[in-house]
Amino acid sequence: MGPPIRVLMVTSDSLWNSGGGPAVFFARQVELLQREGVEVDLFPFRGARHPHNYALAWWEVRRQVKDGSYDLVHAQFGQSGLTALPKRVPLVVTFRGDDLEGSLGENGRYLPAGWLLRFISRLVARQADAAIVASEHMKRYLPGSVPAHVLPSGIDLELFRPEARDQARRRLGLAEEQRLILFMGNPALARKRFALAQRAVDIVNRSIPTRLIVGWKLPHQEVAALMSSCDVLVCTSMQEGSPNAVKEALACNLPVVSVRVGDVPARLRGISGCELCPDDRAETIAAALERVLRRGSRIDGRSAMKHLDERFLTQRLIDIYRSVLPTTGALAEKLVQAS
Repeated sequence: MGPPIRVLMVTSDSLWNSGGGPAVFFARQVELLQREGVEVDLFPFRGARHPHNYALAWWEVRRQVKDGSYDLVHAQFGQSGLTALPKRVPLVVTFRGDDLEGSLGENGRYLPAGWLLRFISRLVARQADAAIVASEHMKRYLPGSVPAHVLPSGIDLELFRPEARDQARRRLGLAEEQRLILFMGNPALARKRFALAQRAVDIVNRSIPTRLIVGWKLPHQEVAALMSSCDVLVCTSMQEGSPNAVKEALACNLPVVSVRVGDVPARLRGISGCELCPDDRAETIAAALERVLRRGSRIDGRSAMKHLDERFLTQRLIDIYRSVLPTTGALAEKLVQAS
């Protein structure tokens, strides 16, 4: 076999060291790529919206790619792509959501920093050799001249699988008779609207005693057990790309109640037992949660998630890498050997 593709993956995810947020997905993507023979080095840095942090990261990325150690740079988030400009090697950028759409405040309006983030992401997209978006609807935020690959984060279908509810609850020490509603994500992020989920559950509690459980900064194994333990997942976000929590819940056959956000309407389409709310009022969400709780049954969501197997999507990502590599010299040999 020829030499492997060498990738420097760059992310400005500030939660990298805390084990929360998208960082777990980046680490998993690196692991899967390495299993397929791709040499990947991960360069995480704390952007924190501070120009000095980006300048330091830019200098380090330039230093790492100048000696020919890498065939391409893969930036996670549009702002991370700044560190690879001007390009010395091909640049692949994965846009995750608010980098392209802009950051929203608690009132649902774009923050000034969000407009800047959108501008930067569109600038980077024009320079990228390949742009990747997490869902189809995100394409409209790209410049019209920029084609994009739709590649959502994959699911570990071996981990996220149906398990008997009572068995999962015993493993987590949860009471078997409780009604449990799961909220995934950082409750401190305004766009997740945790307070809205709380208000909806408070309304449900008027007729059905329930408990709202927050899944945040938990090991993936525990998240999978929680999804088998709970009765329903609630998603109240005002902004998402392709939320993995919804896809993982469906893979566990856990019913989902969600507002219309990101690609969730497409994910829930045709899956009986899930509820897509027509508006984002707490009363509407509560009514949907109550209907799901009264039915008290699991769904068949797993069959609709099989095409999102992370191993299959890893192969698609490798194909994107191959598409941006030069077709001359030593890199051409890689393409021939890998095909």
